[in-house]
Amino acid sequence: MQKSDDEWKKDLTDEQYHVLRKKGTEVPGSGKYVLPPNDDGVYTCVACGNELFKAEHQYESTTPGLIGWPSFSDLANNDAVELRDDNTMWMHRTEVVCAKCGGHLGHLFPDDSSPNGQHYCINSVCLNFNKK
Repeated sequence: MQKSDDEWKKDLTDEQYHVLRKKGTEVPGSGKYVLPPNDDGVYTCVACGNELFKAEHQYESTTPGLIGWPSFSDLANNDAVELRDDNTMWMHRTEVVCAKCGGHLGHLFPDDSSPNGQHYCINSVCLNFNKK
């Protein structure tokens, strides 16, 4: 999905633009999707509608440093995101990017509190929740 920088600025809020297009991070605990929902549904990319995560894969991380953002153990489907090396912030991390629009969503970390040891640490501002 190709858009100019001006088009992204027009289509997204300032915070969404900062996170999705400039690889920013929302303040921990500030997002509306930090806790798992009581409803079944799917999280989609706010910028393009791509299905990213199922509600059934969301959990509450208890790992220090990973608390305060939505936590997912798995993807809605294997083609939902791209994983990229990220060597910023004086460390190596794995960046999670929407496969459809290229928007920065967050990072993937190991997490012992996750059901499968994987932690997709995602910014709420990047997501919409669609109840089923």
